[in-house]
Amino acid sequence: MLAEIANSVVQSDIKTGVAMAGASIGIGCATAGALVAMSRNPGMMGKILLWMFVGMALAEGWAVIAWFAVK
Repeated sequence: MLAEIANSVVQSDIKTGVAMAGASIGIGCATAGALVAMSRNPGMMGKILLWMFVGMALAEGWAVIAWFAVK
């Protein structure tokens, strides 16, 4: 009984970790792309930052939804 509970807890923690790692990769890609875009066209910095933050929020939002789905 205790082994089954421990096994399900470990599996959900692994799934949560994978979801958070995916969000971290998505946020990193959004930031890297925004930095490249701003270095190529500094005049568009405001619009680029806006959409970068939208992308980061979406990546983090999906991670939170995955966390709730696993728990």
